[in-house]
Amino acid sequence: MQIGLISDTHGFLDPLVLKAFADCDEVWHAGDFGAIEVADELEGLKAFRGVYGNIDDSPIRHRYPRDLRFEIGGVDVLMTHICGYPGRYNPRVREILDQAPPDVLVYGHSHILRVDTDEKRGGIIVVNPGAAGNYGDHLVRTLMKAEITNGEFSNLRVIELGPRGGKR
Repeated sequence: MQIGLISDTHGFLDPLVLKAFADCDEVWHAGDFGAIEVADELEGLKAFRGVYGNIDDSPIRHRYPRDLRFEIGGVDVLMTHICGYPGRYNPRVREILDQAPPDVLVYGHSHILRVDTDEKRGGIIVVNPGAAGNYGDHLVRTLMKAEITNGEFSNLRVIELGPRGGKR
């Protein structure tokens, strides 16, 4: 199963995203859609899951939860927008992880593409696909793809969409 990972679109959905995710079975958006139209377009593409981010307005917040926990292909996934990273999780996320750590934690917010393994919590794979939109300090717009096979989350790949178009 192919999974597309995206975050921090901030109201901009590059057509390259749709092309990159054409072979994906599911797409997950880790918040800061920025516009309900971005969500609508991604939902029309594939099976879709998302969480709202700190910039998202009430239509998005009514459609998507703050945190989303689900199982897919034998993999336990937690997705949220503001998270931190291993050793520096925010208190809300740290409490969730202390109670029941998932296999995979997907987040956004920082606009920093990052993949970690949290060995202190049983080897959680912690993934931030970076930012796919034009707003923020990142220089290159990114997203990621992964595979789920036989209960394993693997083969993470970075897709660069090109330079950020400037702050808006």
